Amino acid sequence: MKKVAIVTAAVLALGLAACNKNNADNNAANETAVENTASTDVNAATDNAGAEANADAALNAASNAVENAGNAVDNAQSAVENK
Repeated sequence: MKKVAIVTAAVLALGLAACNKNNADNNAANETAVENTASTDVNAATDNAGAEANADAALNAASNAVENAGNAVDNAQSAVENK
């Protein structure tokens, strides 16, 4: 029974040691993951800036359309008054 416990403890210790590696491959993989995440964040921010510009343009167009409609009402009113 002691042999089983010793073997089990040894296997667990080796498994734990394997999980805690801090070698160049793991560091490179972590650096790559960080760079990919940063790139994704930059792309999302750039896309958001484009969406904001499009929204601003749409609001400006809507504002111009409302102003034009108001001018048309004023012109129609003037035309009725001039008759």
